[in-house]
Amino acid sequence: MSDKMINDEALDLIFREARTRNGWQDRKVSRPLMQAVYDLMKWGATSANCSPARFVFVASDEAKARLKPHLSGANAEKTMKAPVCVIVASDAEFYEKLPKLFPHTDARSWFVGNEKLIGETAFRNGSLQGAYFMIAARALGLDCGPMSGFDNAGVDREFLAGTTWKSNFLCNIGYGTDENLFPRSPRLEFDEACRIV
Repeated sequence: MSDKMINDEALDLIFREARTRNGWQDRKVSRPLMQAVYDLMKWGATSANCSPARFVFVASDEAKARLKPHLSGANAEKTMKAPVCVIVASDAEFYEKLPKLFPHTDARSWFVGNEKLIGETAFRNGSLQGAYFMIAARALGLDCGPMSGFDNAGVDREFLAGTTWKSNFLCNIGYGTDENLFPRSPRLEFDEACRIV
């Protein structure tokens, strides 16, 4: 076990001072940086290394225009201003990659034909990976604006047709501003949210 810890500056960047951004600088996010975020987040733990999350980086004006009709309320305007909107999805056939990802046993057979287990595993672990994605983005200097106000079925038809991917949530990434930034909301204290048994 390592006694190493990241410093307070890094913890502030990732957690304590990180905010959900609604306003964005007019500044592009490069493909190498998008790839660097993925290449960092992919090391986060998932059950049986199943890694079901899939990511669609909606970066072009044309692609954003296709996304806009599927966004709810104020999410449309802020997403059009964001450099990139990432569709965080899960692959319903993630188990087909298990011979590569978990090669020391036949983990694929655990899932084939078990739709309940597939759905639970994809959603749980895909959500975990979505959180890892946000942490990785913040660690690499990007701001995040995660959202759930959108038409999942519409996004899936527009961007995920012909795949076995299903959208989970959206996350704008880029370089945030304080525009429309709400005051910091409180969080629950340890004794309100935790038990030691």
